[in-house]
Order: sequence, then C-alpha cells, then structure tokens
Amino acid sequence: MNGIDSSHDPALRSWLASANAAQTDFPVQNLPFGRFRRSASAEPWRIGVAIGDQVLDLHAAQHSSGWPADLGQALAALAAGDLNTVMALPQPRRQALRMAISAALAEGSAQAASLADCLLPQAQAEMALPCAIGDYTDFYTGIHHATTVGKLFRPDNPLLPNYKWLPIGYHGRASSIGVSGQTFHRPWGQTRAEGADPVYAPCQRLDYELELGVFVGQGNASGRPMGMASAEENWFGLVLLNDWSARDLQAWEYQPLGPFLAKSFATTISPWIVTREALAPFRVPFSRPAGDPAPLPHLDSDINRTAGAIDIRLQVLLQTAAMRAQGQAPQPLTTSNYADAYWSVAQMLAHHSSNGCNLQPGDLLGSGTQSGPTPDQGGSLLELSGGGKLPITLASGETRSFLQDGDSVVLRAHCERPGARRIGLGECVGTVLAALA
Repeated sequence: MNGIDSSHDPALRSWLASANAAQTDFPVQNLPFGRFRRSASAEPWRIGVAIGDQVLDLHAAQHSSGWPADLGQALAALAAGDLNTVMALPQPRRQALRMAISAALAEGSAQAASLADCLLPQAQAEMALPCAIGDYTDFYTGIHHATTVGKLFRPDNPLLPNYKWLPIGYHGRASSIGVSGQTFHRPWGQTRAEGADPVYAPCQRLDYELELGVFVGQGNASGRPMGMASAEENWFGLVLLNDWSARDLQAWEYQPLGPFLAKSFATTISPWIVTREALAPFRVPFSRPAGDPAPLPHLDSDINRTAGAIDIRLQVLLQTAAMRAQGQAPQPLTTSNYADAYWSVAQMLAHHSSNGCNLQPGDLLGSGTQSGPTPDQGGSLLELSGGGKLPITLASGETRSFLQDGDSVVLRAHCERPGARRIGLGECVGTVLAALA
C-alpha cells in the first residue's frame, strides 16, 4: 500500500523555480491544499495549492485547458472554496486529482503558460481554516508526553491501565480553532491552591502542546465502524496543531470528566493540509516495545504494522515580545518525531468509529502532544520546566516556566529521507495576548 508513484519522484521538477529550492516546504512532490484570498481584499475564499513560495489559485486555474474532463466537479468545488467535497471523494479519486495537479505544475507541462497567471505570492495571501470543521477530538497518542506528565502527578503509576489498550481521547471545541497567525487573550478560569478555596482569575500556567491534526476524508455511516483498512484510506491529510492549555485550570477541573475550559479557549492549526498521498514516502513500520500488549484485532492490520507510522520531524520555537521588539528570531526549544507516537492515524479513526460514531469529511483529530524520549524533547513547557519548577533560560536572558503575555509559539515540521524529496508542513504560529479585564 505504499502508494508511491511518479508524483513522488525526487527528480521531478516544477516550471516554477521557487518550488525547486532545496529547503522549500512546498516542492511539486507536496501539493498541500489551503483556503485563501488576496490580503486586504473582500474576494470570496477559494482553495489553492501551495507550490514553492506561491499559491496556485484553483478558482482561476479551473478554466485552464488541459485538466482531465472527469475532474470538473472536483475543480469546481475547490474553485468555490469547498474542500470538504473533495475530502469526501474516494481515495482513488483524490489520487487522480493529485496526479493531475502534479502534471500541470511539473517541468514541461503544456499548462505552464496558462497557470503562471494563476499564481499568487504566499506573502500576499490571507489564509483561513482550510475546510469546514464539524467536530474536533483530541487524542493522547504521545507516550513520552503521557509518561512524563503522569510522573508529575502519579510517580508510581504514570500511565493509567487503559493507555496501552486503546487510543484515549476527549471531545474538543471546534468553534475556537483558528489558523496560523491566531492571537487570543489569556483565559480566565477557576483555580484552587492547596488548602485554599477556589478563585476566579486569569490563568497563570499557560502552555502550548506540540501536536499534529488529522483531517478525516470520506468518513463512515452512523452505526458502521470503519475497520482498519477503511480507516487507512479515510484520512485526508495532516496539519500542525497547537493545543493551548491552561494547566492551572486543568488541574482543578479535569476530574472526573477530563479537560474542559482549560482547552476550549483556543486551538491553532497550520493553514496547509499535507495530504495522505504526499506523505507516502515517509511511512515507516509501526511497532510496540517488547512486552507491551498487542493491539486488539479491530485496531490491528498488516498495513498498520508495516507502514502505520509516519516519519515527521517536529520542532517548537518561542519568540517573546522583547525578542520581537529587538528583531530577534524565534528560539528553538525542542524537537521530536511523530514516528514515536504510540497509536497510529488509522488506529485513531478506527477506534473513534468503533462504537458506530459517524465521522464526517473535515472532522479534525488531534494527535496529542508529541514529545521525544529524552527530557529535552518535551512537547510542552510543563515537561521542559519540570512542572514549572525548573525555568528555561532563553538566549535573550529571559526565563520561562509557562507562557507570558506577548509570547509567540511557532511549530514547524518536515519529512526528509534518502531517496525522497523533502516536504514540509509550513508553520503554525500563535500569540498570547493579555487577559481581558
């Protein structure tokens, strides 16, 4: 099922020079989808494809000659800003669309001259959420994060008994999801110090979480679980996701039903959905440590064992208000890899639908915080600062245990291996504003 075809050929080049740059996130082998319009315009939103430092405007491009006739409906939906209709297509149809866009943007394409007029510099594009997000579920698949955070609260029993048997998740809040560039005010909430009565005040332990977001493709009918084979075909693509977290609110509210107001005030995602098909060269075997229980049959498959994991290198950077004022670039804090996740994308979808829950095109699943195995690879400040007890010293001389007003968090990710073209997910940036009075 490796799904590798001519669109992944590392020697493939585009007629657009910026797409051939060695470190671009968006070579012709990537072709992610996003929703955009010209900055400072009132134009209707439309779907575009990121290519090099440009956006291919599919509203303008739909009228270019050379597109396969059977893609007319898909192109019309994209031109109208409707990515959900394409998400709902069977995987072979999505693959055909990818192949057509790849051929159109490849060096020597007969469509090059007409499509050159359909490009907009990304710097001149205003981005929106890439699709209509009907529902949002956040999982907890990063075992290194789960173990480290568990040790802070349960030193003798960091992982609860169910962790290695099913992908744990909770229902999130879709209405507060924003696209990269999102700003939000520090949330207010109820907290309780040891031995004191609860108080209502601005959050003091605000944190980020390094995650990936999975967009559902076709989905499933109510009452009909996907199964692993269907789940593998039924995810559309990935984005970066920052699951902002108010740790002090969370500590008081989360028992017995889990996260609520500590998570619902903001979630930020990157604007470009990197498709399942683009990630095919970076699929790697999914395995469990010796001695861990094997997944139950409904969460297991040959495909998942041979290529269920994805080799994606993740990074978090921080830029304080003082750094920004002095023109200093964001400072790297940590790196990790999605290949370390304890549960795969297909397992998340299969489990979510296993009780008959109907997932729909455009539903979003968070991966949970993706930390690495070493202490310096924590995917949150909660981990990097040892629960706030060991502040991090930045190159600017400032320290952080948790986020302060004016801090911007930047998430980045890319895939790279010998024999494949490097592709990236772009950036996911969010900035904390002061609490409203």
